[in-house]
Amino acid sequence: MASAKIEVRKSRSAAEIADLIDAVYQAVREALKVPEDDNHIRYIEHKPEHFVVPPGNPENRTFVEITLFPGRSLDAKRKLYQSIVRRFGELGIVPSDIFIVLIEPSLENWGIRGGVPASEIDLGFKLDV
Repeated sequence: MASAKIEVRKSRSAAEIADLIDAVYQAVREALKVPEDDNHIRYIEHKPEHFVVPPGNPENRTFVEITLFPGRSLDAKRKLYQSIVRRFGELGIVPSDIFIVLIEPSLENWGIRGGVPASEIDLGFKLDV
């Protein structure tokens, strides 16, 4: 399971937002091997004065935060980073404007399927990819 946020400072059209969300979804599916229906992605647009970034190209700064079950290999994480950067590049966002952070709370810190700790559930997919 993964839950992602895409945070930006620049207004985008509904089609562009859908493309960004799909890019993260496809990257997560490809790199982390999550089930097809595992799609928890939020798009958040900030006023520039509410989202401070380093100088350079602040208009296109795109912050991606993905909270995921622990256990993925460094190789899988590299593939995830590369896939997001490649897919965002196809949408006109340069690699230097993309910032990706992964957060991996332990399984007992996920209340899913009616509030049951994920550590007590057969997830139906592998975490050690």
